[in-house]
Amino acid sequence: MRARPLATERPIPEGWRPDLHATLLFIVRSGEILLIDKKRGIGAGKLNGAGGKVEPGESTLEAATREFREELGARPVAPRKVGEVGFEMLGAMAIRIHVFRSDALEGEPVETSEATPVWTPIDDIPYDRMWEDDRHWLPHVIEDRPFEAYARFEGDHMAHCRVARLPDTA
Repeated sequence: MRARPLATERPIPEGWRPDLHATLLFIVRSGEILLIDKKRGIGAGKLNGAGGKVEPGESTLEAATREFREELGARPVAPRKVGEVGFEMLGAMAIRIHVFRSDALEGEPVETSEATPVWTPIDDIPYDRMWEDDRHWLPHVIEDRPFEAYARFEGDHMAHCRVARLPDTA
């Protein structure tokens, strides 16, 4: 199998500044990925990873772990950052999303007022219920490959998306 080329130009435009930093955290194990059916906030009604806003004084890893516990009542084991997504909604906001992956959990995810856990087979991910850009970068999370992505939306319609594989750090 031929290796995919590594990025020579990063997808997030130079000088781009987000309004806020946020996180997403996905559990990938035994041929499944843990998604959430988001009940409120940005993306309510869509499937996504658990996550949310990074609070002042908090690292992105601390935020990802906290948000995961708040949304699903379980704790990811040894999460690691696999990528970043520059997510821009024209006329609304720009978010730098720090994307994490874990292979294990302590406890079982439960439904909360924020989210319903949805274990999904990796070969049957319902991309039609997710943000349109997810289909372009989520495979990198599943395959545990470092990546960077940039997506620009006009309302719920994706106007632009670019994803690049980054060199492995290990």
